[in-house]
Amino acid sequence: MMKDTVFLFIKVVIETSHSNITDAMKELETQSQYSIGSTPNVQVLETKIISLTTGQGRPKQ
Repeated sequence: MMKDTVFLFIKVVIETSHSNITDAMKELETQSQYSIGSTPNVQVLETKIISLTTGQGRPKQ
């Protein structure tokens, strides 16, 4: 069996009552639930939310 680390990037579009986007991101990181399950050929051993950046200050795509 092969064991490796892969990174899945997931886009999340939000609307928030927080006045600061950092607070909204922190709330999502600590209070959200997500699920990435195993398949018959791939066993998921661990998942973790990795903080990145917001889109603030960049042009809309």
